[in-house]
Amino acid sequence: MIAKVIVDVPAKQTDRAFDYHIPDHLATVIQPGIRVVVPFGPRKIQGFVVGIHEKSDFDELKEIVEPMDIAPVLNDELLKLGDWLTEHTLSYKISAYQVMLPPALKAKYEKKIKLISPVDDLPEEIRPLFQQKTEVPWEAVTDYLNLLHKEVLNGTLEVVYEVKERVKKKKLKAISPCMNPKELQGILDSLAANAEKQKLVVEYFIDNQKSVELRELVAYLGVTSSTITSLVKKGVLKEEVIEVYRDPYENRTFEKTERLPLTQEQEKAIGPILASIEENRQNVFLLYGVTGSGKTEVYLQSIEQVIKKGKEAIVLVPEISLTPQMVKRFKGRFGDEVAVLHSGLSVGEKYDEWRKIQRKEVKVVVGARSAIFAPFENIGIIIIDEEHETSYKQEDNPRYHARDVAIERSKYHQCPVVLGSATPSLESFARASKGVYQLLSLPKRMNNQALPSVEIVDMREELREGNRSMFSRVLVESLKDRLQKKEQIVLFLNKRGHSSFVMCRDCGYVVNCPYCDISLTYHRFNQQMKCHYCGYESNVPLRCPECNSEHIRYFGTGTQKVEEELGKIIPEARVIRMDVDTTSRKGAHERLLTDFQEGKADILLGTQMIAKGLDFPNITLVGVLSADTMLHLPDFRSSEKTFQLLTQVSGRAGRHELPGEVIIQTYTPEHYSVELAAEQNFDRFFEREMLLRKMHQYPPYYYIALITVSHENVAMVASVTGNITKFVQSKLSKEAHVLGPVASPISRMKNRYRYQCLIKYKREPELNKTLKTILEHYQQEMVSKGLQISIDVNPYILM
Repeated sequence: MIAKVIVDVPAKQTDRAFDYHIPDHLATVIQPGIRVVVPFGPRKIQGFVVGIHEKSDFDELKEIVEPMDIAPVLNDELLKLGDWLTEHTLSYKISAYQVMLPPALKAKYEKKIKLISPVDDLPEEIRPLFQQKTEVPWEAVTDYLNLLHKEVLNGTLEVVYEVKERVKKKKLKAISPCMNPKELQGILDSLAANAEKQKLVVEYFIDNQKSVELRELVAYLGVTSSTITSLVKKGVLKEEVIEVYRDPYENRTFEKTERLPLTQEQEKAIGPILASIEENRQNVFLLYGVTGSGKTEVYLQSIEQVIKKGKEAIVLVPEISLTPQMVKRFKGRFGDEVAVLHSGLSVGEKYDEWRKIQRKEVKVVVGARSAIFAPFENIGIIIIDEEHETSYKQEDNPRYHARDVAIERSKYHQCPVVLGSATPSLESFARASKGVYQLLSLPKRMNNQALPSVEIVDMREELREGNRSMFSRVLVESLKDRLQKKEQIVLFLNKRGHSSFVMCRDCGYVVNCPYCDISLTYHRFNQQMKCHYCGYESNVPLRCPECNSEHIRYFGTGTQKVEEELGKIIPEARVIRMDVDTTSRKGAHERLLTDFQEGKADILLGTQMIAKGLDFPNITLVGVLSADTMLHLPDFRSSEKTFQLLTQVSGRAGRHELPGEVIIQTYTPEHYSVELAAEQNFDRFFEREMLLRKMHQYPPYYYIALITVSHENVAMVASVTGNITKFVQSKLSKEAHVLGPVASPISRMKNRYRYQCLIKYKREPELNKTLKTILEHYQQEMVSKGLQISIDVNPYILM
């Protein structure tokens, strides 16, 4: 038999299946979807088996060296999906398959065969391997692979990948008594009267003879570690180092939650989804509901229906809103039926969660973008929450969007896809308006709670009246008022993008490019302003062209600075700051939010990561410190992102009994995305924004593709991008707009110069072929001269 293998060499020449002969002793083991080691040229490399055939067109074939798996790691559907991904994202097959696997299967690991059933259930030939042990290294069993394959299918053995973690094992100090309770009582009686803390510890161990973690003991008894050290020195207690296991949710018990009665609106919204599940019909639904309207309950009850039918569900949530709260909702409803996949897990944890899915031990997977490739074989629903989030788009190869993959998988499984959002992306809403997706609406909040009242504060006025602080007077008043009432506050600093823009502090004028409807970006090193779309440059004006004021300068501020200011204005406020610095350690995100929930702080101050998914009853005030930061980024989606973010943040206030209030500080109060976010009026925003998109020929009216070229030599980059632009223009119809060549917004990165060419088009059947030709044509220069060309067919970041 012949195996067709995609080898792990990401290059044009090797982007096809190679034929290898299957040796007789591996005849039953090798099957589509498993990874194998094959000879390739002078070396041995890994590859994926994508098919088995009886004969080959070639006479001389090399043999497969050995399998890396016994059961397939990719099922038939995922293998087909790999073809689709390659075609749609212009990537190599090998990259498409690699992205579907957990990182553990790419790391350095040791493979072992583990015994699950009693040893007597095994065939006699392999019983001796497992005498006195339950795990055997892979190298010891390679002669018996056919037999092992059968046993793995029977469920008596399994293959385990033990990741050689670069991370250290987690070790903790533990304390245990060296004496029995009677002897400890003697020690207690002999302790001096003022040794109160030591007495507490000894009393604890008279009742508990087990070893306990030092941290826990110190926290529980309110003693210091020196108290315990002195008892260790006296020989009363002993200290040891223990290794603890990493299960992300092991010491958390999730309270079982029951389904909630649905409101009339929810009933109306869930109806078509349930019908689609019942009839095994592929449908894409856009569930458009205001913040707090109960979208999650609709998801949960739809999943319940899917599980009843014996099928599985994939739920995607953006990385930053994969908060413990979100996990709790799903674990609370479905318990151990849920696997969770996100970037906060270690390599080993991710692999364990993935294995649960592959072994069909769970029915639901909740995760960030890559969870869309979960190896389920009987999917009944795919849900994408906050579908407008740009983090669903992968920015390196293969550059897929999770929404597109979800729709492709749903066609295979004939099941519904539900896209949920309070502020859908313009593309999705336009498709729903045209009937490509089915629109389901939840216009009211769950408990008929009013949406929070929103006040827009014009910071130019504040400046005119002599307030130079980053907090408006209204916000300071409201902060003090909430502190008195013992209610909680969320302060949001809109800090996105690397660039600063130039703005007049008196009239709010922002310096824009005369040829593009986008702000110029201020470059500090040469004091220049530049358009990141067409390349126009200009100097920073000394006076505002609009009002002649001298207060024109670039803009930008950080969370630390805000925290310091808060300390000066309201020293008594307890503040939790959440940003990249404070949440970089594992579990920090969850710990800070738990502290806030338990009322250990009055103010939660943060960036993007606090905008979504938080649902705390005591938050009654949300302050947005700088609504404009994103408006003036060189990106045609900047108004849309600003509107979405402001709406999301506002939705954190007044979700329960207490009414909510939102204060938005801005230097451009008249901008429609700020005004309409304050009214939470998505429909009007959609109309306004669509007009501009049509005028400037951007999605959803046009598709776009971005070609970025980079190299250390700027002349080479400019000339290659120029040639590519000409070639694209010659191949596409007159309807397509090809813009460029122009330096990328971030024109030099890691000492490489970057140029780009942007294509806007409606229907171009030749486009994919043209883009592939470009990649093939420059293949040689890419390898030998270090040129890099990346093509993104549906870019979300134009930087």
